Amino acid sequence: MLSKTGRRRSGFTLIELLLVLVILATLAAVVVPRFAKRSEQAKITAAGADIANLEVALDSFEVDTSRYPTTEEGLSALVEQPSNVTTWHGPYIKRGVPKDPWGNGYVYTCPGTHNTSGYDIYSFGPDGVDGGGDDIDNWSER
Repeated sequence: MLSKTGRRRSGFTLIELLLVLVILATLAAVVVPRFAKRSEQAKITAAGADIANLEVALDSFEVDTSRYPTTEEGLSALVEQPSNVTTWHGPYIKRGVPKDPWGNGYVYTCPGTHNTSGYDIYSFGPDGVDGGGDDIDNWSER
């Protein structure tokens, strides 16, 4: 576009800048939720992997001691030898008992309500509350 002096003006008009902002906002509205869902799915997968690793450690404990840790002993029995166990060959977890991806402890009960001949281990999931359909556990299909 030429100005009154005959020179070409450079720069963007306000409408062009607003159009670019609208396009960027639209792209962000589409892309950001997709990444957020991927992040949550990754946390759910990580919780499932943690539970599987804890199951291996619990099974190793059981092979050595002929029993699983009691509910009172909890998962800490995988890291520190319970006082009444003489055949403990742990620690069965190198880095300590993990927290779930949302920062909460895994819940462990033995004997389990769902696995009556073994144990139940689960995370309350993204909402941090027992139930609600988002818990990650060792008795449901993943």
